[in-house]
Amino acid sequence: MNTHVPPTVQAKHDGRRKASLRQWFDSRAGGGVDDRSDRIDWLRAGPFIAMHLACIGVLWVGVSTVALSTAIALYALRMFALTGFYHRYFSHRAFRTSRTVQFVFALIGAACVQRGPLWWAAHHRHHHRYADTAQDPHSPTVHGFLWSHAGWFLTPAAFLTDESRVPDLVRYPELRWLDRYDIAVPVALAVALYGLGVLLHWLAPSWGTSGGQMLVWGFFVSTVVLFHATVTINSLAHRFGRRRFVTRDDSRNNVWLALITFGEGWHNNHHFYPGAARQGFRWWEIDLTWYALRLMSAVGLVWDLKPVPAWVLHKAEG
Repeated sequence: MNTHVPPTVQAKHDGRRKASLRQWFDSRAGGGVDDRSDRIDWLRAGPFIAMHLACIGVLWVGVSTVALSTAIALYALRMFALTGFYHRYFSHRAFRTSRTVQFVFALIGAACVQRGPLWWAAHHRHHHRYADTAQDPHSPTVHGFLWSHAGWFLTPAAFLTDESRVPDLVRYPELRWLDRYDIAVPVALAVALYGLGVLLHWLAPSWGTSGGQMLVWGFFVSTVVLFHATVTINSLAHRFGRRRFVTRDDSRNNVWLALITFGEGWHNNHHFYPGAARQGFRWWEIDLTWYALRLMSAVGLVWDLKPVPAWVLHKAEG
């Protein structure tokens, strides 16, 4: 029996198969077949992937108390910069502060490798406007878990900053600089950590640390864990947890996510009333970001923290 397939027939078959795969991938991305802005840009995603692969370096550099403590401290500091300032301040204007403090925490936030403050705020404001609809790029209900968790972040459309959404922020040239050169601060942090490790290896060899160890643990591991903890609010806080309030989206309160994100896991609270500086509306809802903001308010670094209105608390009781 002759099983040979003519080249022209095979080419047509391969073409149909590739087209089918493209259609499937595009459906996961939420875009049309020709909408390349909603496909992963693998070239620009390279550094993001490399950052994850660099974590494997722990097998070669080992671990020390200093390196692990540095990783934890940088996770905590940068998580607060994201939750307290990138989110509650830049995105929602839930309190006021000085231009100096604004810049300091924008700088720390830029070290998170989650792009600049203008990008972050513009994207988040868009999310609130279109939460869990086809126009929400990271809705797990619409696009699935993996896309809502990380895929959307690596598309050409996601790399862009829509400055029309943040007219109150674009007037600050220092914020525009951080947004345009969003890789500058992370690179500076990585170099500083490596240099610190080299210095400690020379000054205190008994501590068992090195430049490579501080770079891998202090920067790569800490940053990767920080990223995935942050985006659980996109992928998990719209799927798992309790809904205290009826909202147009599928946001939920999740105590475990609140713990690792310093209060962001009280997501249903936040989507019902996003203007408050606190997201744990009840005393027992742990909100580390709120506690830190209260402390900063006590020493005059921030002020006019917007409270949760009484009518909101009353509605929750109903």
